[in-house]
Amino acid sequence: MKKVERINTIMRYINNRAKFTISEVMQEFNISRSTALRDIREIEEMGMPLVAEVGRDGGYFVMSNSVLPTVRFTDNEIKALFIAFMATRNKQLPYLKSRQSLAEKLLGLISENQQDDLVLLNQILLFEGTNPKNPDLLDLSDLPQPMLERLIEILLLDRFLLITIKEEQESLSYPIYLLHLYHDKGLWSIEGFDLLDEKKKIFSVDDLIDVIIYPTKKRLSRKKILEKISKQDEIINLVIELGPKAIAQFKKYHPLMLSISYTSPYQTTAILKTFINVDNPGESNEITNWILFLGEDIKLKDVPEKIMKGLQERLNLFCP
Repeated sequence: MKKVERINTIMRYINNRAKFTISEVMQEFNISRSTALRDIREIEEMGMPLVAEVGRDGGYFVMSNSVLPTVRFTDNEIKALFIAFMATRNKQLPYLKSRQSLAEKLLGLISENQQDDLVLLNQILLFEGTNPKNPDLLDLSDLPQPMLERLIEILLLDRFLLITIKEEQESLSYPIYLLHLYHDKGLWSIEGFDLLDEKKKIFSVDDLIDVIIYPTKKRLSRKKILEKISKQDEIINLVIELGPKAIAQFKKYHPLMLSISYTSPYQTTAILKTFINVDNPGESNEITNWILFLGEDIKLKDVPEKIMKGLQERLNLFCP
């Protein structure tokens, strides 16, 4: 264990004990007496208020009402934090409006040598969305969709929500139980269980214009919701086998509700199984267009009749 890691661990070890001895530290961390004394002395210099008791049964204890001093990071931990922080630029994530102050606080926690390493990394590493000729110029603003932070704050209190979505010329409200809030291809989406239609639905956060907690009296229990979802998941009416070219097309674009399972170790073949609501014209048209987009490297194992009819009509336009 490196010195910085050992001292960090020792600090937590002694902070959680009413009393400790040098022998206990030596045994716990497998270090010599001189090393243990040196580490304890350094911890005291960092500001931890230790009191030594002399005598046969003596040892050390932390003064009451003391607080644990500032955490020290290893070189690799600092690099990991900094690179992860850099990679979030241009991603329009919530809670990162104060990026500059966060960066300054991070730099204030580390040594000058560690700061020099970060400056060098900042000059060398470029991430998606950065202009190589001008690294300070980003393709997008760092600011997230305005409703995103409000949505997160509310769902941390309650996952039963009433969301209002802008749809073409009107706004519609949906009572939902939020299943997931996820980020895919630069867009934030809500996967929720519609409490009225009793079906899973996907909503774009970009279309969200209001969100409040849904009244308690009108809710289903979480157990009933999950039971209904599991039954719906069993109804599969679209099964497609994908080859390498079709998988490449899938990665370029696919509807948010769809996912594939690879069927070969090298991810050269895959299968898609899902339920398509053929009574929804918008969903049927989207799936029809998307299947054509996948190309010839597919095998249709199970397709709803309406979807197959739509495919034949589209193909007839090109091959009358």
